[in-house]
Order: sequence, then structure tokens, then C-alpha cells
Amino acid sequence: MEDCIFCRIVKGELPSSKVYENEKVVAFLDISPVNKGHTLVIAREHHKTMMDLPDDLLKDVIVAAKKVSKAAMDATGAGGISIALSDHEVAGQVVPHAHFHIIPRHKNDGLKLWPQGKYSEGEMKEYAEKIRKSFK
Repeated sequence: MEDCIFCRIVKGELPSSKVYENEKVVAFLDISPVNKGHTLVIAREHHKTMMDLPDDLLKDVIVAAKKVSKAAMDATGAGGISIALSDHEVAGQVVPHAHFHIIPRHKNDGLKLWPQGKYSEGEMKEYAEKIRKSFK
């Protein structure tokens, strides 16, 4: 197991406010919440990004994220849930251990969605083709 902050939480070396756990997954409150009830869902096993998670383990994490989302929404009276994940530092990943953010949402809570851009003529087709060719 790595020595990242989340691995230390899994090992019980650092305190956390756990809200859900099973043999493969742990979910705990974010110490810097966007909104109250903001929860992080992680695999107990260390994997830096979602892309590094084995498919079977990713399925376990996603199922747990679904359970946590419903519980967080019910517990906080939220009108919705945003689920976020950032892979790699350039995308905003701060802790190098794959984790999903479950963020209870309330009307006018101030959290904004990302800005939306546009493709120029023919660009959408070009990018779709590049992505299709990149599957391994």
C-alpha cells in the first residue's frame, strides 16, 4: 500500500469521518467540502487514477458511489448530487489516489458548471476520429 494521505486513512493512521465502508471501498467526508455532506469514495487499494483501477474494482467503487450519493442526498435534503473525478494533476487531482467526489447540491449553492466551448467546422469529426483510433 502506498503512503498517500488516503492510504493512511484506509490504514487508520489518520482520522476521518467515514460514512460507508466494505472490504474494497471506503467513503468519508471531505475536509474541505463544497457543500456539507461532500463525500469522497475511494478503493482501499491504492491506484493513482480511475484509469489505473482494475475494471472489477472500479465497478465496486461506482456501486458504492451510487449508494453514498443516495444517502448523502437524503441526509442533507439536497435537491441533487454532482459526482466529480479529476485524473492527473493538470485536471485538478490533488491527492494521487483515485477518488470520486459526491457533492450534495442545493438550489443557488454557488457551484458553477464548467464553461462550454464550441467546435469549428469539421473539428468534431476530427476529434471523434482521433479518440476512436486511440482505443487500446
